[in-house]
Amino acid sequence: MATLSQWVEGARPRTLPAAVAPVLVGTGAAYALQAGNPAYALLALLVSVALQVGVNYANDYSDGIRGTDRNRVGPVRLVGQDLARPGSVKFAAMTCFATAALLGLALVALSGAWVMLLIGAASIAAAWYYTGGKRPYGYSGLGEPFVFVFFGLVATLGTTYTQALSLSAASIAGAVGIGALATAILVANNLRDIPTDRSHGKLTLAVRLGQARTRRLYGGLLILALVCVLAAGALYPSALVALLSFVLAIPLWRRVLGGAAGRDLIPVLSGTGLLELAYAALLAIGLAAVPHLG
Repeated sequence: MATLSQWVEGARPRTLPAAVAPVLVGTGAAYALQAGNPAYALLALLVSVALQVGVNYANDYSDGIRGTDRNRVGPVRLVGQDLARPGSVKFAAMTCFATAALLGLALVALSGAWVMLLIGAASIAAAWYYTGGKRPYGYSGLGEPFVFVFFGLVATLGTTYTQALSLSAASIAGAVGIGALATAILVANNLRDIPTDRSHGKLTLAVRLGQARTRRLYGGLLILALVCVLAAGALYPSALVALLSFVLAIPLWRRVLGGAAGRDLIPVLSGTGLLELAYAALLAIGLAAVPHLG
């Protein structure tokens, strides 16, 4: 039986910046619209974290029963390493998804943003079918586009919309930037796993592109995030404070484009998560400062 610490590690807490970051930026954009709501932001954060943990357990379950996780490097795999029963891990995933659904329903009811009901349901379905079901899209090279959409555009713009009931050009720029960095985390993960994924028939985008082009894709996503800060800064100069976060990007860029592989890419995963969190926090501060500067 898995210990509590193994269950916590199986939830992959290092991926949580991908859940926190869109809520920060979406809330900052709402404050720029003079409509920020801390209570709604907290609810959005709880929904996002529940979804992130749920998708991590769901991936552990689905990859584990397929045997994909048997020889992976990186964090604990509860099913792949026979630390927990598959049914228990699946139950943990479904509990997280149910929690996200209930909290999301509360957020929608309080905010009146009823269109988010369908979007929230689509988010939960996307979380499960990433590696779950008979034809998981994560095994067909579509993981990165879905992460960009759901952990970037949907999570960020959904946060803004539930608070302001409207969107702005700055919120869209922030959502694209967050989506780029969330996708970069997955790209680094899949770059590390190319050998094992290929041997198990998991045709991720990294497997399809090969190592050289996957490394360039990672660099391109960092550049896209940088461009988004410049775009937001063109609207609100205070948003340019987020450029400071790219100090963290330099060593990551060098490691990935320098040919790091296997375990040497593990620091890139946590580092990209930290970059996304710093990027989000600074951009949120820059956007939230807009009404006060005006």
